[in-house]
Amino acid sequence: MTREEQICGNIGLVHSCAKRFRDRGLEYDDLFQAGCVGLAKAVDGFESERGLQFSTYAVPVILGEIRRLFREGGTVKVSRSLKELGMKVQKTRTALALELDREPTVSEIAVRLQRSPEEVAEAIGASLPPISLTREREDDHEETFDLPVPAPEAQITDRLALQQVLGELDPRDRALILLRYMGNHTQQVTADRLGMTQVQVSRREHRILEQLRQKLTG
Repeated sequence: MTREEQICGNIGLVHSCAKRFRDRGLEYDDLFQAGCVGLAKAVDGFESERGLQFSTYAVPVILGEIRRLFREGGTVKVSRSLKELGMKVQKTRTALALELDREPTVSEIAVRLQRSPEEVAEAIGASLPPISLTREREDDHEETFDLPVPAPEAQITDRLALQQVLGELDPRDRALILLRYMGNHTQQVTADRLGMTQVQVSRREHRILEQLRQKLTG
């Protein structure tokens, strides 16, 4: 199969990725064009001998190019109150993680802050790397941040992207993440399983999560 044939045969992946960013401040044609650039890069960089399906490899590359378009186009602006809540959420999350020896849920953070889970979820979303634009109110007051509900296509592409980056981890690092976040084990149990100390697991987990975040957000 030629390069052009492989690109044309996988255009559906570009549409699937681009649709999740509709109504976020950019024209669909621009999203689609950026996605096509990502698809071409994926075709050029794909190595079938690694044992991955092309779609598993291509989706994160396509998403990366689309997200790059948003980063170059502007930044998300949120209200001061939402920023302040976001900082409180992060501090509370860190404190609860130490107390519980695991990642706290949104509901647990909400109870500690005496806020609703919806407010906490919105603050977390506003703290994530920007992928969308906000609209200013006509009365020039604080701007709003909409936290959209992911479409089914978005969930599929997110899973493919996560599967891709997990597959690139060292087997021991991948086992650590699977034990902690798929098996819901504590850091101490994970340490016992992997022959590490709890401190080593904590430090290594932080580095792995940062590595995954950078790969997933481009």
